[in-house]
Amino acid sequence: MSDDNDKQAQPSPPAQQFSINKLYIKDLSFESPDVPEFFSKSAKWNPQVNLQINTETRTVGDDTYEVVLSVTATATIEDKTVYLVEIKQAGLFLIKGFEKPLRDGLLGSHCPAALFPFAREAISGLVSQGGFPQLLLEPINFDALYAQHMAKVKQTVPTPTTPQ
Repeated sequence: MSDDNDKQAQPSPPAQQFSINKLYIKDLSFESPDVPEFFSKSAKWNPQVNLQINTETRTVGDDTYEVVLSVTATATIEDKTVYLVEIKQAGLFLIKGFEKPLRDGLLGSHCPAALFPFAREAISGLVSQGGFPQLLLEPINFDALYAQHMAKVKQTVPTPTTPQ
């Protein structure tokens, strides 16, 4: 009987919570410097697309974090910029009850993965509205990118030396 009372008296560990509170575009830009001249050229449509991705995270309240996924897509043909699209897709995430390594993994991988489809859709729409063929970005493995980032961080952290 006393074992049951002891179990009831012990506090339970905090429950883990993860939720998306809000998704929003923080910044958005489309540039096409050589339009309409580019449309009149009979160049074959086979642009080189350079994609740059970055994430930023900051705490905005108790267990609430803002994650900003920045995506820049630059299309070029023969060293001329056809278009440049930049978006900062952001979200507010509630992350509660996770130990630091797990929380950091959620912020560095899971949150950007949740934001990417919205950024991809906005980029595709802007490119189409700019008069160009739709740009369909391939899915991105944010788990692998986060693992690469952590490996780089590990390499740059000096290892403690043992006194001799």
